[in-house]
Amino acid sequence: MINYALYFAFICFGIGQLFCAYRIIVGPGVGDRILALDTMSINFIALIALFGITFRTTMYFEIMLLFAMVGFISTVAYAKFLLRGDVIE
Repeated sequence: MINYALYFAFICFGIGQLFCAYRIIVGPGVGDRILALDTMSINFIALIALFGITFRTTMYFEIMLLFAMVGFISTVAYAKFLLRGDVIE
């Protein structure tokens, strides 16, 4: 039964990734693209967690934490660049 739930979650997060990719490509503004990129990184973190559950290993959870840190820093850097025009003052 858990396998069906995992497959359903993979499909849902995959569709979410496609919607985020569409918003990044067609987004009406830069702010929308930044938000879609942040949501895409969160969905990717969820997919990594699902891979860890599927293969029953903890290696994926360490990768998930590293990707979460990089995703957060990149979102903050993009938002700061959008507001101020530079990242490093």
